[in-house]
Amino acid sequence: MTEHYAFTPPATVSVPVVGSPDRFPVHRIYCVGRNYEEHAKEMGFTGREPPFFFLKPADTIVVAEPGQTASTPYPSLTSNLHHEIELVVAIGTGGKNIQAADAARHIYGYAVGLDMTRRDLQGEMKKQGRPWCIGKAYDHSAPIGPITLAADAGDVNNAPIWLQVNGSDRQRSNVNKLIWNVAETIEHLSAAWELQPGDLIYTGTPEGVNAVVRGDLLVGAVEGLTPLSVSIG
Repeated sequence: MTEHYAFTPPATVSVPVVGSPDRFPVHRIYCVGRNYEEHAKEMGFTGREPPFFFLKPADTIVVAEPGQTASTPYPSLTSNLHHEIELVVAIGTGGKNIQAADAARHIYGYAVGLDMTRRDLQGEMKKQGRPWCIGKAYDHSAPIGPITLAADAGDVNNAPIWLQVNGSDRQRSNVNKLIWNVAETIEHLSAAWELQPGDLIYTGTPEGVNAVVRGDLLVGAVEGLTPLSVSIG
């Protein structure tokens, strides 16, 4: 029987794939909190705590098409918008209770992403012991560059990761400094949710997070992947 919807369903959110006409359809966006030790310290925490996760809606994605600079508006309700550069893992084969040793076969590819954060709103919700979705999961909060297939991404687990704002360094580290590496993250995440093809995992940000303002140009990279360029409107 033909289904009739009350209104036209939204288009599928998708990300370009390097060297392919295919696009990666996004299912869910999972984010790992405080997953670099130095960033954890600058946020007031220390040690290797158990990983924790939060989600962003798929339609918070802002896609930087190959060779282009994406534009994201300065969001409402904030005066303290922060950048967080991240390695993003794209899941191609789903699964539940995936072991770290088997995680690689579930990975479709990798991309560079930004977890943009309304830090003042997040901080206020933390003080009140309330969920901080308003600080993390707002519209246009998940810029991402093209996805590079896993086979073409090189040694991404030991790759330099960096972000410049208006040509000056803000964040610079290495993916090998993740507290919970990609495989371990997939193991923990898949114990809590059954991962699906199309899931994206923003793996955490290194130290150096700071505020941006209208007119700023953010350029970030993970060695071996297509850089991400985003302007703040």
